[in-house]
Amino acid sequence: MVKRLELLRGGWWYNVTSVAITPDGKYIVSGSSDKTIKLWDIQSGEEIRTFKGHSNRVNSVAITPDGRYIVSGSEDRTIKLWDINSGEQIRTFEGHSNRVNPVAITPDGKYIVSGSWDSTIKLWDINSGKEIRTFEGHSRIIDSVAITPDGKYIVSGSDDNAIKLWDIKSGEEIRTFEGHSSWVNSVAITPDRKYIVSG
Repeated sequence: MVKRLELLRGGWWYNVTSVAITPDGKYIVSGSSDKTIKLWDIQSGEEIRTFKGHSNRVNSVAITPDGRYIVSGSEDRTIKLWDINSGEQIRTFEGHSNRVNPVAITPDGKYIVSGSWDSTIKLWDINSGKEIRTFEGHSRIIDSVAITPDGKYIVSGSDDNAIKLWDIKSGEEIRTFEGHSSWVNSVAITPDRKYIVSG
């Protein structure tokens, strides 16, 4: 295991900012401050492919439920969709006015959710590249987003110390959760949709 971790670390000259695992458990996808995304074989530790196209740091990566595509968010203010097998850049999503921090994909694989330094969350159609909706309510940077297992709600964490629950279809803010005394860097939702965990 140590040898594999060294191989993974050895492939980078800059910070690894985010990681995701493919649904079949065979590969790791990582994003880096060197503007690239890499695909790694978990068993061998070998680098399979490098995805290049962002012009600034890659802050987040996510993988579609079918394992076919990678979604990445970057400080170049864009989100990109990549073919995991060919390495081809399929589509670029533009609309945020500042850095893109977290990205997430709905359970049905149809939509992307992104959070930004512009204090907004956006919903995108993964096939057309069109922006569907903007969620506004946070007063500072969006650090984290998660989607409920039924795909109906978004949970967001922000530098404004708050967590918010949003209706994905209407864009309506349902509830604000307060209690943290500093930034909310991460959020997750339990599979039964009853609880939110925040850090």
